[in-house]
Amino acid sequence: MATNVSEAIEQFVQERNISDDLALQIVEHTLLAAYKKKFGSCDNAVVRFDEDGRNVTVFAKKQVVDGVYDPVTEIELEEARTLNPEADEGDEILIELEPKDFGRHSVQSAKQTVHQNSREIRKDSLFSEYKDKEGDIIIGYYQRERNGTIYVDLGKIEGVLPKKFQSPREIYHVNDRIKALIHKVEKTQTGLSVVLSRTHTDFVRAIFEMEVPEVYDKTIEIHKIVREPGYRTKLAVYSTNKDVDPVGSCVGPKGARIQAIIRELEGEKIDILKFDTDPAAFIKNALSPAEVKDVYILDEATHRALAIVNENQLSLAIGKQGLNVRLANRLVDWNIDVKTVSQFEEMDVSAESRRAVSRLFGDDEEEITKLSELPGADEAVVAALAKAGIELIEDFIAADGEGKLSSVEGISVQQKEALIALIAECEVPDEEESSEAETEETHDEVYECPECGAAITIEMTKCPNCGVELSFEYEEEE
Repeated sequence: MATNVSEAIEQFVQERNISDDLALQIVEHTLLAAYKKKFGSCDNAVVRFDEDGRNVTVFAKKQVVDGVYDPVTEIELEEARTLNPEADEGDEILIELEPKDFGRHSVQSAKQTVHQNSREIRKDSLFSEYKDKEGDIIIGYYQRERNGTIYVDLGKIEGVLPKKFQSPREIYHVNDRIKALIHKVEKTQTGLSVVLSRTHTDFVRAIFEMEVPEVYDKTIEIHKIVREPGYRTKLAVYSTNKDVDPVGSCVGPKGARIQAIIRELEGEKIDILKFDTDPAAFIKNALSPAEVKDVYILDEATHRALAIVNENQLSLAIGKQGLNVRLANRLVDWNIDVKTVSQFEEMDVSAESRRAVSRLFGDDEEEITKLSELPGADEAVVAALAKAGIELIEDFIAADGEGKLSSVEGISVQQKEALIALIAECEVPDEEESSEAETEETHDEVYECPECGAAITIEMTKCPNCGVELSFEYEEEE
């Protein structure tokens, strides 16, 4: 039956501009509220709609009994058989109700109840709809602004674009079209809150998915995005297909794709670079658009690196107010120090000596005590000495002074002399340091044996090569 209740709320449904599902839900709530108002309970009420949802019928579910105690939930056997000849005691039957059974007062009361609950019903419906869209792009129109917050008409609901989620480059006017990311959807006491953002990195990610088909279909993956909204964005990408150039695909033919994205971000600079699993290569890429000559990994544990650039690339690598290198640091998750070639040469940094480089940047100096720690040491020589029980530098020097190295197998005189020179070059401190600078410098010098020309040091009393007795004399300044 088409009840006057459904007709009564039809105008209400049209005025609220709600969905068909929500309209049917409101009709059902209205009828159940009217039933409860009339009969005291709606536990046995059944509401059914036809296929097109235009007509609705209300039934009272009653149990067939022999002797009725509750006329709302029970029906006499004889009366039940007039409706269904096969009815028997204990059965349940549905009895269709006429509109007049509710009464005008019940209908009006039901309408008031639904008006009170419809806001909550609509809130739940909209919450479910927009919650599923978190992280998606949505288009709305500028409505008004208050205290820096922009209110955006999204059609069914009004979204908010807080000041902190607005790019400093952007200025809006009434009815301007706004494309934004649905950042957060939550219920509030006054309704539903849909928070929008144009500064989130996921906004840039979503824009790339819209403009670059290869990003959308995952042929190109975005490793990481870092951003200073309104100024610069750095994007590291890689391809899952070796035949697809990740950077070129994002830029597009003649830069068409990246230009469309830049326009959407109101002219914000975008650096698209290739992700690399090698930290040095990734750091070099991350400092784009600057050209980096070389990258030295100073400390893998603390993620410290040194990037070398030509003089004319230094300002580009660092960027205005350090923005470029700061974003590069965040992108690769390393602390990058940028130096020019001349600055690097003045630092006297050796590519083979990470420890020496670390000292130049103020790291705590660690004394080299083992031969294996010497940068550039011959591994075969070190292994042969270790086999002979000589692993410490001080043991090596002592053994050399006592002439014991000649008995070590697998070490030539030239190899021994090269190791002695390397120790002196690295300026390994003696265990007992002299308090006078001149004496300290003298101890570090390497001399030639006056007899055979072999390398000797001031600590030696006998030449390890020819065995001649040695004596060193030097004058101390007063």
